[in-house]
Amino acid sequence: MNRLTTDHWPLLIEEIDMRAMAERAGESSGGLLSKPGEWWSRSRDFVVKVREEMRRVTWPTRTEVYATTFVVILTAIFFGLYLWGLDLLFDRVVAGILRVLGA
Repeated sequence: MNRLTTDHWPLLIEEIDMRAMAERAGESSGGLLSKPGEWWSRSRDFVVKVREEMRRVTWPTRTEVYATTFVVILTAIFFGLYLWGLDLLFDRVVAGILRVLGA
């Protein structure tokens, strides 16, 4: 269990000071309406960065998608049958115990 010790206090105080300095300097994000004129530029910057990041993504080939989809389907079928079998087994065991106890 992680407990907050006095060793962590200098780090916490430094973080609080950094946030306070950022707020005084106007660097904090005060939400969408804090500076209405900047909303469009921030939104545009976000979309540009998302597009740049999407260009760097290595997309799987069609063969890889088919192979992994097949593995997922087989795994789901296997575990479905496995859990169904366990359910039947436990059902029979509980029914047998109840029959022995006369319930």
